Amino acid sequence: MKNHHIGSSFDDFLAEEAMLEEATAVAMKRVIAWQIEQEMKAQKITKTTLAKKMHTSRAALNRLLDETDTSLTLTTLASAAAALGKTFRLELGQG
Repeated sequence: MKNHHIGSSFDDFLAEEAMLEEATAVAMKRVIAWQIEQEMKAQKITKTTLAKKMHTSRAALNRLLDETDTSLTLTTLASAAAALGKTFRLELGQG
């Protein structure tokens, strides 16, 4: 039995299985959550304090920091960045 994935890239496999976009979104969210957590540590800011600065609930902040929850808004990202004294940049790159 021949494996038709031999020689193809992992991205090709994911695209064939309709999982590429989801895997990309999860990877991006992991990076975003990690960056926010690192900045919170650097500034010694607790989740409760950051949530207050963002004018949101701690539960909403937990969703932002949940690396597997990819449903977030640009408003939430911008709010977190501003509360940390940072800016948020989003750009399209070459495929």
